Amino acid sequence: MNDQAEQDAAVRLLWGPPARPTRGPKPALSLESIARAGIEIADAEGLAAVSMQRVAGLLAYTKMSLYRYVPGKAELIALMVEYTVGEPPPPSAAPWRDQLTDWAHRMAALFAAHPWVLDALSAGPRLTGPRELAWLERVVAALDGQGLSGAERMDAAVLLVGHVRAIAAQERQSREGSPEAELLRALGGLVAAHADRYPALVSAMAEPGEGRDNAFDFGIERILDGLAALIDRRAQHP
Repeated sequence: MNDQAEQDAAVRLLWGPPARPTRGPKPALSLESIARAGIEIADAEGLAAVSMQRVAGLLAYTKMSLYRYVPGKAELIALMVEYTVGEPPPPSAAPWRDQLTDWAHRMAALFAAHPWVLDALSAGPRLTGPRELAWLERVVAALDGQGLSGAERMDAAVLLVGHVRAIAAQERQSREGSPEAELLRALGGLVAAHADRYPALVSAMAEPGEGRDNAFDFGIERILDGLAALIDRRAQHP
């Protein structure tokens, strides 16, 4: 199968109506059951552990049986992401800032519950499914009518997604579950030993710990502050 044929197959899988195998007995599997099996493996062992063979075995089917429903691993992972992200927050009449704060926290919770999704999203160009795209739609819709251009609303969405993913990746890599605590532990001795070279770090580390480990909320608030300033400026000078 060439690249275009693979792309077309993935589009049909994610965006088309559920397809029935063209031959063989009545289907006993569904795309959702296949995706859920892959998700179960990825949640327990990580994305690298997912294979057509493992998923087929978990479902008590042969690998060749699975190919009647899903063309290959890339399409399998696309399905897994689609069923994992689920539906985005419902449309809301709340102020745009409240909508985006809620959206960011929901996405962070998704990454915390399914860390392998970070790997799937970082794997390079891939097809986006309708549910995943609906998450992006919510951000852009929340900013409608605020005086921002289409490009600015899209950029805002990219900025929010990038921040949520970056903090989720840091927390995943942190052995202590706290990126800032781990950074302080790793660098505290070095900074103290060379205090004359790093006075700003010495001062920051010496202050009380209140407000630490708050990079996620701090970043979201600062992003939204920036958007609010731009929206206010546009309102004053349309």
